[in-house]
Amino acid sequence: MDHIIQHFRKEEQPFIEQVVGWQREVEDRYAPKLTDFLDPRQRYIVQAIIGQSSDLKTFCEGVFGDAERQRVYIAPSYFVAEQQDFQITIFTIKYPTKFVQVKHPDVLGALISLGLDRSKYGDIRVDENVIQFAVATEVADYIRANLTSVGKVKVHAEEVSEQTPLIQLQEEWNEKNVTVSSMRLDVIIATVANISRQKAQNLIAAGKVKVNWTIRDQTSFEVQEGDIISARGIGRMKVIMSEGRTKKDKIRLQVGQLEQKKA
Repeated sequence: MDHIIQHFRKEEQPFIEQVVGWQREVEDRYAPKLTDFLDPRQRYIVQAIIGQSSDLKTFCEGVFGDAERQRVYIAPSYFVAEQQDFQITIFTIKYPTKFVQVKHPDVLGALISLGLDRSKYGDIRVDENVIQFAVATEVADYIRANLTSVGKVKVHAEEVSEQTPLIQLQEEWNEKNVTVSSMRLDVIIATVANISRQKAQNLIAAGKVKVNWTIRDQTSFEVQEGDIISARGIGRMKVIMSEGRTKKDKIRLQVGQLEQKKA
């Protein structure tokens, strides 16, 4: 397993070991394994490890279009996963929309307060007064019974019908090429977001920056290919790939920045 771990960060080792455990479980039992909801970085790790086996394959599903959080189905190579195998339920929240506006952080806070792990929840989508969110079907009854308020607002959670249109993301990745002096986190943010390096450093020091969904408060943190960075008030960006160095020894990068879709 050492040759796998060396491609990832040290703090990712416990998750890697968990994935290797899932792999062995499927190989030994020759039966599929369904994970909880995983973020894109976790899915990348799963696919990197499982992809080394010709006897296994993975399927991912989050129900929403371009879902960020998805469940992964690890199965023998002959297996074909179907929608129902992922056991995902979509809820909508009914509340008095005339008097109050409920936002994404409010919904997430209310769901986490129910005592379930974040991994039991998929994407949360909010479009004006319509709220939809994905959950693992095994906890759907619990959520239906216990999600009665969001903040101070009384709510009622209902499962959406198959005919109900799902909320679509209004954002897309805009890719571009940049050159940087180093792969330091503050340098990457400043360059991609076109802000001062001092502002980038202040955001990082204030705990407002995450790399692969983990807060990073060290400005010198080394960013790698495939990393997704989110900075509060700035947005999301990702390092797609390194394209070598310039004659002045600067690093050429292909990067992406999440922006509102153009009408």
